[in-house]
Amino acid sequence: MTDTPARLLKLLSLLQTPREWPGGELAERLGVSPRTVRRDIDRLRELGYPVEASRGSLGGYRLVAGAAMPPLVLDDEEAVAIAVGLRAGAGHAIEGVDEASVRALAKLEQVLPSRLRHRVSALQNATVPLVRGDGATIDPQTLTTLASAATGQERLRFSYRSGDGTETKRQVEPYRLVSTGRRWYLVAYDLLRADWRTFRVDRVSEPFATGVRFTPRPLPVEGGGGGEGGRNGQGGDPGDAARYFARSMAGMQPELRLDVRFAAPAEFVVARLPPTLGVPEPDGENACRLRSSSMDSLEWVALRLALVDCEFTVQGPPALVAHLESLGARLTRAASPGNGHDGHGHDGDG
Repeated sequence: MTDTPARLLKLLSLLQTPREWPGGELAERLGVSPRTVRRDIDRLRELGYPVEASRGSLGGYRLVAGAAMPPLVLDDEEAVAIAVGLRAGAGHAIEGVDEASVRALAKLEQVLPSRLRHRVSALQNATVPLVRGDGATIDPQTLTTLASAATGQERLRFSYRSGDGTETKRQVEPYRLVSTGRRWYLVAYDLLRADWRTFRVDRVSEPFATGVRFTPRPLPVEGGGGGEGGRNGQGGDPGDAARYFARSMAGMQPELRLDVRFAAPAEFVVARLPPTLGVPEPDGENACRLRSSSMDSLEWVALRLALVDCEFTVQGPPALVAHLESLGARLTRAASPGNGHDGHGHDGDG
C-alpha cells in the first residue's frame, strides 16, 4: 500500500481495535516495511493520536485514551452494525436511547456510501422488532432529518396528524428533540402560527429541510397548555428543552401521584419497571413501595405495573385503582369460557 493517506487511515483503523499490534504484523497487514510502520506511527502521533509502544520481542503498538476522542475509522461491517443498532434503538424509542444517539445516526448516515445505506435499509426492513408497551414505532429517517435540521438550524416543512386524525402542513424552526423513553417529541417554533409547539414525531410525515437557516429563538419562560401540536405561552429567556416539554405536557394531562406496594424485593422491581416511573424503596421483608409522580396515561401505567410480574397493591391515585378494577374485571371475563359476551360491547372506561 503506497498511498500514504490511505495507509494511515488503514493503520488507524487497525489500532482502534482494542489490542496490541506487533510491528511485524502491522507491516504485513499494510504491505510495507517495519520501518515505514514506525514512520507512520510517528505521523499519527504528530496528528494527536496517542499511540503507545512497548519494547521487547512481544512488544507492539496500541492506541490509548487521550484528551479528546479522535475520529473513528470504521470498516464496512462495523459501520453497518452501528447504523442498524442506532436505527433500531431510535425507531422504537428504547428507554435510555436519547437525542445524542439520533445525532450520531444522522452523522453516520450522512457519510455512508450508497452501497452501505442500502445494506442498512435492507437489514432494517427485514427485521421485526419485539416491543413492549404502547410506544409508537418511528421512522428513523424522520428522526435523523429532524435532528440534522435542529443541529444545523435549518427550517423544516412536514405534514402533521393530530390526535383526532386532522392532517395539517407545518413550517417550523426546530429547536430540540426530546425522548421520553416510549416516544419522541419535537420542540419547535411554528412559523405559520407564530408560536411554540411540541409535536409527536410518530405523527410527523414527509419532513423536508428547506435549506433556509435561522437564528434560534429563546424558549418560553413558562410552558402553556399545548402539548402535541398545541399552543404554549412565550417568554424571553432561553430555557431547557426537557423542562419546557414537561411543562407543556403538564397542561394536557393530569399528574398521577403513584403509591404502589410490590410483594417483591426492590431490586427485582427496579429491573422490570421503567426508570421514568421512579425507583421503589424497600418496605419490609421481600417487599418495596413506589411513591412517585408520572405524566403518563392511566392505561400505560397500569400495563407497566402488571408487567413487573409480581403481586402489587395500588394505594393511589383513585383513578388508577378504578382503572385496574375495570381492567381486571374485563380480563377475568375474557378468561371465562361461555361468559355470554360476544366481544362487541364496551364496559368501563378502557
